[in-house]
Amino acid sequence: MSKTKVSDLRFDNIGSWPQGAKTVFYVVVVALIVTLAYVVYVRGELEHLRTLENEETKLRGDFEEKQGRAANLEPLRLQLAEMEQVLHQMLRQLPSKTEMPDLIVDISQTALSSGLANELFQPGPEVAREFYAEKPIALRLVGSYHQFGAFVSGVASLPRVVILTMNDISLKPRAGGTGQGPLELSGTVRTYRYLDDEETAAAANSKAAGGQ
Repeated sequence: MSKTKVSDLRFDNIGSWPQGAKTVFYVVVVALIVTLAYVVYVRGELEHLRTLENEETKLRGDFEEKQGRAANLEPLRLQLAEMEQVLHQMLRQLPSKTEMPDLIVDISQTALSSGLANELFQPGPEVAREFYAEKPIALRLVGSYHQFGAFVSGVASLPRVVILTMNDISLKPRAGGTGQGPLELSGTVRTYRYLDDEETAAAANSKAAGGQ
């Protein structure tokens, strides 16, 4: 049998090709189809698959993070409830609305009983905060270091917890005095009381109305 040259093969007469040529031709056609399918479809699907895998990794990380937060949520809620309870108990140790006038008198009397000269003791208008109220008091007291120490100790021993914060306070020798002379404490202090339930609700409503 004579060998058939490639140049003798005609595509319009594939059926008459030798079996070997047909086999090679079929293999080439199948390879082209597979390559074309890969380029057109498979490669795109592989890229899409990699995108989905990356997205899955990201979502899995987000899920694990949120799962961790959810696991800690209940302990945090319990801790917050405990902190709110402690805060409420601490606030209840502050004077109430009805006790505030007597408390201011007690502070003034404590200054006098400590030997301080009470030249100015003027309570200002009360300022309501979210869950407490503050009362500014403008004062000017004159006395010695020991007398001021006795005053602070006396305020600390009052029946109700008294918190005094100093605002623009100055302590200096009395004008015209010497280093051994009396001292003058002047400025504004603030004392605090807790708000009852009705006052707390009113303060919250006022804040909400102001935010609109």
